[in-house]
Amino acid sequence: MIDDTLRDDAQRRLRKIAGQVEGLSRMINEGRYCIDVLHQVRAAEAALHRLGSLILRNHLRTCVADALGSENNRGAEAKIEELVRVYDGMRPK
Repeated sequence: MIDDTLRDDAQRRLRKIAGQVEGLSRMINEGRYCIDVLHQVRAAEAALHRLGSLILRNHLRTCVADALGSENNRGAEAKIEELVRVYDGMRPK
């Protein structure tokens, strides 16, 4: 579960990312140099990746740890499969 502290941190990060995306839009509209735009694209991607890592760590510490600590092996296996599906979806195609 996402607690209040994580929610607040995630929302702060998302506001920053939204600002980066808006900045990218302005850069493109202004016809800025491609490499400058690409640097900003990479910065936004990195910020999203860091947010994803933060949420993944929380998921492992809470939901997955609870499932692995329970006597319900199906629940633990389901959490593992859930993470594998997310990971598989994250790989470049």
